[in-house]
Amino acid sequence: MNSIDFAGNERVIEQLGYLIDAKRFPHALIIEGAQGLGKKTLARQMAKALVCRGENRPCNSCVQCRKAEEKIHPDIFEHSAEGGVNSFHVDVVRKIIRDAYVTPNESDYKIYILGNADCMSISAQNALLKVLEEPPEYVIFILTAKSKGALLQTVISRSVVVTLEGVKTDVGARYIAGHYEDCSFEQAKSTVESFNGNIGKALDSIKNGKESEVFDIACQMSRTLIEDNEYELLKLCSKLMYDRKNIVLCCDILKNIFRDALIFGSNAELLSGQYELVKQIKNKINQKKLVDLISVCDTLKDMTNINCGYDMLLTKFCYSLRQAIGR
Repeated sequence: MNSIDFAGNERVIEQLGYLIDAKRFPHALIIEGAQGLGKKTLARQMAKALVCRGENRPCNSCVQCRKAEEKIHPDIFEHSAEGGVNSFHVDVVRKIIRDAYVTPNESDYKIYILGNADCMSISAQNALLKVLEEPPEYVIFILTAKSKGALLQTVISRSVVVTLEGVKTDVGARYIAGHYEDCSFEQAKSTVESFNGNIGKALDSIKNGKESEVFDIACQMSRTLIEDNEYELLKLCSKLMYDRKNIVLCCDILKNIFRDALIFGSNAELLSGQYELVKQIKNKINQKKLVDLISVCDTLKDMTNINCGYDMLLTKFCYSLRQAIGR
């Protein structure tokens, strides 16, 4: 399992790798975790490893691996709900069950990846339960869900459940920088930190250009603080209106800038990469005020995550930053 292309969650990967190598993989696996943590990616990697004919699975070079990678393997099937409640219908499950009793074409296993399984209707889950109770020996179901709590306890009890978590900042940054050539390590690191180690959300932000836009806003905010331009600061805050992800990202970028100013002159790496801006801030704002600004960023981020109203949040944003530097 050393060749699996998946960042972080080492214990989960080790556990699943052991089950594959020992030929003890469960008939039903539930992968739970927030959107963007790689549930479907891991499900596909597990399916590829299960059909692989190489010694170090997945070997990524045998015919079975290549077919799995190209999504043309005749024994790997994917079904996914649209994402709404009860959008995974019982008719789809019934079709899957009928097919499950047909023996595999090329592999030792027949694998069904059921995405957004937490969107299954109760009737769909009860239909699936019938095959989980007495599954054909070659059938494996891999279910992905934001939370196992949306599934029937009877389905959970017949499955092995693994939970994905956000990765360490450096791990996520290396993964993104290595897989997305238009993104530097520093940019990836800042974005992964902003999304609490959620690689999928961080990558979406980078691809959509939001990270770069918010980064520019944060840098401009820093300049307006040292220039004492309250009106410009309010205008910049308004650009973040109605997008909590961008507000959180801006808080993290500002925190990195203030942190860099606090340690400027030492040999420590500048997380923001903004040498000249950080130097200006260092010359204009003393250490105590920089510490207060860092604390304000954490407080504002917490307020954003608890669904504080936008008008109140952005007013607090502007007021708190200015208060921290004595304006």
